[in-house]
Amino acid sequence: MTDSSTLSELLAQTAEHVARHGLSDELRAATVRRVTDVLGNAIGAANLPVVVQMRGVVSGWGGLAQSSVVLGPPTAAPNAALLNGTMAHALDFDDTHLPSVLHPSASVVPAALAVAEFAGVTGTQFLDAVAVGIEVTCRLGMAGYDQELGNSIFFEHGLHATSITGTIGAAVACAMLLAPHSEVISSAIGIAASMGAGLLEANRTGGTVKRIHCGWAAHGGVVAAQSAAAGVTGPPTVLEGRFGFLQAYLGDRADLDAITHNLGEEWVIDNLFLKPYPCNHFTHAGIDAARAMKARGVDPSRITQLRLGLATPVLRTIAEPIEDKAHPRSGYHAAFSGPFTVASAFYSDNGLGLFHEDFSDEAAKDQLRLALAAKVICEANSECDEIFPHQFPAVLTATLDDSSEVIEKVLVNRGGPDNPLSDDEIALKFSLNARETINVGQSVLITQAIRGLVTEVSTPRSLGALLQAGENS
Repeated sequence: MTDSSTLSELLAQTAEHVARHGLSDELRAATVRRVTDVLGNAIGAANLPVVVQMRGVVSGWGGLAQSSVVLGPPTAAPNAALLNGTMAHALDFDDTHLPSVLHPSASVVPAALAVAEFAGVTGTQFLDAVAVGIEVTCRLGMAGYDQELGNSIFFEHGLHATSITGTIGAAVACAMLLAPHSEVISSAIGIAASMGAGLLEANRTGGTVKRIHCGWAAHGGVVAAQSAAAGVTGPPTVLEGRFGFLQAYLGDRADLDAITHNLGEEWVIDNLFLKPYPCNHFTHAGIDAARAMKARGVDPSRITQLRLGLATPVLRTIAEPIEDKAHPRSGYHAAFSGPFTVASAFYSDNGLGLFHEDFSDEAAKDQLRLALAAKVICEANSECDEIFPHQFPAVLTATLDDSSEVIEKVLVNRGGPDNPLSDDEIALKFSLNARETINVGQSVLITQAIRGLVTEVSTPRSLGALLQAGENS
């Protein structure tokens, strides 16, 4: 690296170094956990209506059978990335990086897997590319984190940074596998910067387009890397230039140091938050607070009011407009509702906390849940504001019919580095995601193949073949 290098060149030089020298076994093991989580989520989403719709779109495109599609026929690499990335994010069950508030793996893993298959690379090459792609995604996201504001500038502008920076991270990962030279990787960044997009309005008022965001980012990442490998070039100052990425999205408030500080020495891969519940991450602490109340014996029929204290920036996503949040239009919209998720935590009886069945369209019409959701008042909480967005905390206060109050605070999210899911819990999440789609034996084979990438017992191609297998195969 040189002092005169541009930001994209610095990122590309780091990626080339990793491609040539590899990462530690510890970082690869951390990456395996992320790959397991993402592919389990994709399997769980395989039959969602939006996925079926996108399968039809991609089928109409045709193309070479280059790369595997989860529970479907292989297709051209960019199209496989689109479908698998859509599935990876469609359940809102994918991992989160804080405080950037990004879901990095759902774009990077599907893109890298699609390219790794047709390029015929090894398991460790694939894992290294995924780790670097996630790193780039999160560092670009952190460039938009405003410490004084305590929130992402992307988010404040209604931009879905996950799909915007995820396109660039996916491009880096794919370029590492196709042509691991810094010049090609830098051009892939320059090309991908023109491809990322995503708006957050669907979180507020509906629509299924957000479920496609990570798929489109993965698709764009593959296309950008392929274009760069073919000789298309991108501007070297695409990130910091006057008409570059950072100025366009963040203006003069971008934090350039977040991109370069200890680059290649510090890694985010083991500090991502894995979701225990398939719903918007802002709702999780409220769910855990309600579960704690239920465990203490609080009877929901005795509750006259629930006050859900949250960080101020969270309110617009899971509390507004309150009429829609208290009466979500569908199971998908219920996953973005603070009132509904808190109410559901009192009535869910599967012993796992909330899972997919709690976000079906039928569950969204459950009168007991809706009646309790109507009693929830969402409000800003100063203690939560001090912690956000390093955690997504909640303070839940229940007023009972005898005027007594019960308070539960959840200030550290389950699934994060300070309260991580164990390997057994990650494996359980995978198996529960897969239970409606593939049989137990197939689920075990897939998880074994993912773990085998570290030791080269399996390859991206052999993993892809297992992912293609159909229901009850």
